[in-house]
Amino acid sequence: MSVLVVGLSHRTAPVALLERVSVSGDALVKLLHAVQRDACVAEVMAVSTCNRVEVYAEVDRFHAAVTAISELLSIHSGVPMEQLSNHLYVHYEDRAVEHLFSVGSGLDSMVLGEGQILGQVRSALKLAQEQGTLGPTLNELVQQALRVGKRSHTETGIDRAGASLVGVGLTLAERVLGPIQGKRALVVGAGSMSALSAATLQRAGVTDIVVVNRTHDRAVRLAQTVGGRAAELGDLARELAQADLVISCTGATDVVITADMVVAREMFLLDLALPHDVDPAVRQLPGVTLVDLESMQDGAADAETDDGGRAEAVVAVRGIVADEVAAYLSAERAARVTPTVVALRSKAADVVEAELGRLVARVPELDGRVRDEVTQTIRRVVDKLLHEPTVRVKQLAESPAGDHYAEALRELFDLDPKVPRAVRSIERIDAETSKKEVGR
Repeated sequence: MSVLVVGLSHRTAPVALLERVSVSGDALVKLLHAVQRDACVAEVMAVSTCNRVEVYAEVDRFHAAVTAISELLSIHSGVPMEQLSNHLYVHYEDRAVEHLFSVGSGLDSMVLGEGQILGQVRSALKLAQEQGTLGPTLNELVQQALRVGKRSHTETGIDRAGASLVGVGLTLAERVLGPIQGKRALVVGAGSMSALSAATLQRAGVTDIVVVNRTHDRAVRLAQTVGGRAAELGDLARELAQADLVISCTGATDVVITADMVVAREMFLLDLALPHDVDPAVRQLPGVTLVDLESMQDGAADAETDDGGRAEAVVAVRGIVADEVAAYLSAERAARVTPTVVALRSKAADVVEAELGRLVARVPELDGRVRDEVTQTIRRVVDKLLHEPTVRVKQLAESPAGDHYAEALRELFDLDPKVPRAVRSIERIDAETSKKEVGR
């Protein structure tokens, strides 16, 4: 089994296409189960955000899995394959691990270093766990990616070097409105991105913040965290008429802010939703500026050029990712050979026991003390003979072609790593390892 990634992102597809392919809620759950039902897929997880839609799977056949996942993305998004295929990318085995670690560290985000992707990957992991589409391979890989991402943000200046989408949006807003301190801000929505928006506004010195949300109680709770006030969704048009700066990210499937709700005057609207919350027609209104994810693809890059520490931080994070990928792949390859090593030792133990049994049957009068000494001697000889090959095969397994050494060992000694005794031994080793990890 190997890890496969099939997806598209802001790097390979226009936002308009990402908007069509993006799945959430029940649609995302259906996609997970549809992919898992394919014969060549064992585990699956999907990351679907405003900047990317990626399916991670453990598969036993590369070409068949790529075809199946691509077709399912087309079916569940309604985008024909001929439109989708040119924008898809595929990463397999080592490259899949490197890609996920890079994504978790913010190196593949629209704004390099943004920290929101960690929460999005964590949410994807949780959903796959809840839906039962995740197994040990992807679970360990994603958990490690989260640790790598956290390490990257902790040990480098990537958080400071790369602003979040909200931060970039506010930079663009100040180009239109001037300093945003003293401006009236309206946040539409009360989810995680809206909460980030409200907090970013407060840190930027905005004191007049209004939150509007379909569920009023959530709007109240969010407004209280930033010293603002909440308004009913029915009052959205009235609040828009008084706002200088609007940030919208509701997750709604239809437009939330229509052109007839907006008064023609100087105001800045930041639409972070996918699909769009704001009707693009508002751009035709005099004085009104609308920035959405598509227009931010250029604006984000412009906003980052002022940060002198960005390049150094990115180099540091790439170094961390490279080291972590190498360590993960080395450990993963070593783990693959464990069943073969256990099977070899199990077979040797069986031979020792059989020969000792034959010895006792042939020489029943053998003294107990002598028999124990003979038993220990035979076992020591076998252990010494097996020690060097098992150590070497574990070392060799860490190389890119390591599986071939384990395969050779299986052929030479006619081993079956799936025999019950070997499986029980592996389970015991795993249990002991888990106890040691808990005790650390």
